[in-house]
Amino acid sequence: MPALRDDEVVSFVEGVGNRLVAAIPPEIQHPEFRYTFKVVNVREINAFALPGGPMFINRGMIEKAHNEGEIAGVMAHELSHVALRHGTAQATQATKYEIGEVIGSVVGAIIGGRVGNVVAQGTQLGLGTAFLRFSREYERQADILGTHVMADAGYDPRDMASVFRTIEKESGPGGPQWLSDHPNPGNRYDYINREAQLLRVSNRPHDTAQFQSVQARLRSMSPAPTTEQATRNGAGRNTSTRGTSGRPALGRPELPSSRWATFDEGNLFRISVPSNWRELPGNNAVTFAPEGAYGSMGQESVFTHGVEAGVARNETHDLRTATDELISSLSQSNPRLSRPSGYDRVSLGRSSSLRTVLSNVSDATGEEERVEVYTTLLRDGSLFYLFGVAPRGEFNDYEPIFRRVASSIQFAR
Repeated sequence: MPALRDDEVVSFVEGVGNRLVAAIPPEIQHPEFRYTFKVVNVREINAFALPGGPMFINRGMIEKAHNEGEIAGVMAHELSHVALRHGTAQATQATKYEIGEVIGSVVGAIIGGRVGNVVAQGTQLGLGTAFLRFSREYERQADILGTHVMADAGYDPRDMASVFRTIEKESGPGGPQWLSDHPNPGNRYDYINREAQLLRVSNRPHDTAQFQSVQARLRSMSPAPTTEQATRNGAGRNTSTRGTSGRPALGRPELPSSRWATFDEGNLFRISVPSNWRELPGNNAVTFAPEGAYGSMGQESVFTHGVEAGVARNETHDLRTATDELISSLSQSNPRLSRPSGYDRVSLGRSSSLRTVLSNVSDATGEEERVEVYTTLLRDGSLFYLFGVAPRGEFNDYEPIFRRVASSIQFAR
């Protein structure tokens, strides 16, 4: 998703976020976490945070909020999920049922194809109710902790209850994405307000004038695209079209820059990529790709040149077996994905890892591509993966780039 690069807006969001982080109770502060705050230039009302601290808030959320407290309410809720380690616990619970489901949900859509939904549909039947109850319990915990964080940071916790109603009202047809990801535990508005009545709000540090200034600045900009438009067109430009085959009309990607940029992905890992590759965060993985190399097909994101990195839980604690299962899951929705003839033993982030190169036919272009796969086990047994994707005719030019990206990875210790 395209980041909004506006100093005034980003500074405002970072200020709210940092005040909330400082108000997290000491016993769950997690000094090893790296909290960061980015604004995504899309229209939908949504926000999410990844394990370890990276948080993303949509421009639409800022535009539709009635006051700064509503922004703080959504952010406090998301930060509470991180502080309580809900993302990690949810993944651990899932592995008790089926590793394929976990891999499918984490990988999302890669290799110019559609993986996540197909795998999940095949393995998650019968588990949805259990996970829904599980997530509703976490929602209530995040709501309650969030109200305390807000009060200690100087915000009226009743604004958290108000923002849920704002989200419901402003999201329009199809229902709000944020509430579909964060199901209502029941009587949410009432129990948040009851909790708020028991809390004392500390000195209010926020500046209402700054919030109003930020909203006015956003209104002066070109309207934000929808998430689908941003994914399809890149950087929010609504100029690309979809071909008659139903494939996204992707442009000609720029060659990889000789300059490189480094990104910290929470407290999980650090990675360096060519500076003209855009960071495209998802709920469970991150993609780096140049302009013209990424888009969408239906509800799925695709890319033709670039890399994707992510983490999947596994119970085998055996790198070869976990890697085989990952590739097997990918092949379910990419039937022309080749199976590995073998693996090379290499080093990734100073850890022993496996490497192989697969062939596939891209859903995005209909042409053959190569997929370079790296996997390694993290200290907690999770499977870390890195995919490098390029068309077959360009793979020899991109393979040195993929290897340099792989060699740049540093895992948090």
